Amino acid sequence: MEPDGTLKSNHTLGTEFMLEGFSEHPALRLLLIGCFLTLYAVAFTGNALIITVVVCSSSLHSPMYFFLSNLATMDIICTSTILPKVLVGLILQENTISYAGCMAQLFFLIWSASSELLLLSVMAFDRYVAICRPLHYGSIMNSQVCAALAGSVWAICALNASINTGLMVQLTFCGPFTITHFFCEIPPLLLLSCSPTQLNSIMTVLADGFYGITNFILTVASYGCIVVSILRISSAEGKRRAFSTCSSHLIVVSVYYTAVFCAYISPVSTYSPERSKVAGVLYTVVSPSLNPLIYTLRNLEVRRALDKLFPFCRR
Repeated sequence: MEPDGTLKSNHTLGTEFMLEGFSEHPALRLLLIGCFLTLYAVAFTGNALIITVVVCSSSLHSPMYFFLSNLATMDIICTSTILPKVLVGLILQENTISYAGCMAQLFFLIWSASSELLLLSVMAFDRYVAICRPLHYGSIMNSQVCAALAGSVWAICALNASINTGLMVQLTFCGPFTITHFFCEIPPLLLLSCSPTQLNSIMTVLADGFYGITNFILTVASYGCIVVSILRISSAEGKRRAFSTCSSHLIVVSVYYTAVFCAYISPVSTYSPERSKVAGVLYTVVSPSLNPLIYTLRNLEVRRALDKLFPFCRR
């Protein structure tokens, strides 16, 4: 039994997966290279700029922008985990990934994606306190509470990523080794395993339920309270100002949850490669690229901080 197990373990460790990527659309290769390269540059530069301006501008040292800088960090991790490998595969027209590389990619993807979902709920709670309990905002969302919330998000999601990746490492893959996606993701990997995957599927469903559905309900509940509070404001200007403080976050939440629900809130048995690829592009590429644009173009405070930090960019 032990020698057999060792042989199976060595066989799996020596496995090289083939990422299908977008090989079924060869005519779009150059277009995809241009699009992904542009989006990666926008995502990386935009999110790095947000982190820089939040750290360097004292006017942005508030809970909302502290959480925004954490979101930007998660977006950089997510895109940098996926897009460089995608671009290399498109350019070389050969997209293989080692077993260790696949597991590492899976870990960082789960970590960043689940962290973003949890952080969006924290950011919704921050907006709820700011609008519904403004007199207590400073005492509730003090620096210690904000640090504890952000630290908890990173730690809880790192644990989640460790558990799911650890369970994936326990599986044996006997071939074929073609992953019907452009990155390593749980559903297509489970379809390739020749080991029992019931425990993996259960943990995936539990994680989907907590990070997807529970956080979505909490976010919707927060915004429900915010809407009720805004409607009680008598002046039109007051309503406009209150809504403007959370409209950017609401747009980001809508885009991200739409993609995540399409990709993950479904049984592994109903996995659709094409649907999953489209959803994957939305939450690993498009959303991280749009977030900096949404938060900077729609936020006067951020634009003012950028003007002070980079005066040569003023019109």
